[in-house]
Amino acid sequence: MPGIDYDLEFLEDGRTIELISIGMVCDDGREYYAVSADLGARTWSGRRLRRRIRQHGWLMANVIPGLPQAHGDWRNHMPQSWLFNYEDPAVKPRAQIADEVMDFIRAAGPNVQLWANYGAYDHVALAQLWGRMIDLPEGVPMFTNDIQQERSRLGLAWDDLPQQESGEHNALADARHNQTVRRWLAERA
Repeated sequence: MPGIDYDLEFLEDGRTIELISIGMVCDDGREYYAVSADLGARTWSGRRLRRRIRQHGWLMANVIPGLPQAHGDWRNHMPQSWLFNYEDPAVKPRAQIADEVMDFIRAAGPNVQLWANYGAYDHVALAQLWGRMIDLPEGVPMFTNDIQQERSRLGLAWDDLPQQESGEHNALADARHNQTVRRWLAERA
């Protein structure tokens, strides 16, 4: 069965989950990465979201540095209020991300398996791209397999797993690492 490993970075407060970025890698070699343009929106909700992220020390220290950053002269001209380079091609409106993710998943074929590490919130945030859980498009699985559940099922400890060497909390780097770990676990199953 084809597999897609994925990771989402998000802001959550116990009631809401706000997408920051998504990374996906498929067993067929394709990759997908996007950052939510909602973070750069010049709307009231966009400003509120940026303020909430700025007040979240962990996100500012671990997630925001891994988002697209300005290069060259643009770095000197990027507005101080920006968290990252909102002009980067990876920054996309939520509806575009939803369409592209749906196409990415469907292209893997029928019976695709989704995999994530500690994936409960990732799956909720993924499903929310299309609204409610029952609004998932045809071909998008209604659940995500969890790497930690598989690790536990095999009687392994966290420290037994391959460790990520770099890029932690960048959604695409994390998705790549998830694929490495999932394949490693499959060899031991």
